[in-house]
Amino acid sequence: MAYVVTDACIKCKYTDCVDVCPVDCFHEGPNFLAIDPEECIDCTLCVAECPVNAIYAEDDVPPGQEGFVALNAELSKLWPTITEKKDPLPDHEDWAAVEGKLQHLER
Repeated sequence: MAYVVTDACIKCKYTDCVDVCPVDCFHEGPNFLAIDPEECIDCTLCVAECPVNAIYAEDDVPPGQEGFVALNAELSKLWPTITEKKDPLPDHEDWAAVEGKLQHLER
């Protein structure tokens, strides 16, 4: 079972999770991170590092966000791997508590 980045990451893109990932399974898009389910080893280290609680085990994705399982798999194949922590997006504080941000996802 892989871990999944969900809606809360959109327009924030904190990368604290990337710093602790032992297998470099995170991929970076313009305003979102995705986890490659084929690379994820289910270590759980990333979960506690996310300041907006955007990362869940595949079986624990919140109701209404199940589409993020397939979205992570799709986008991780398109986007480059990210292996080092970066600053979050400039307006991350404005978006951190906003729900329902899928329409703002940039591919």
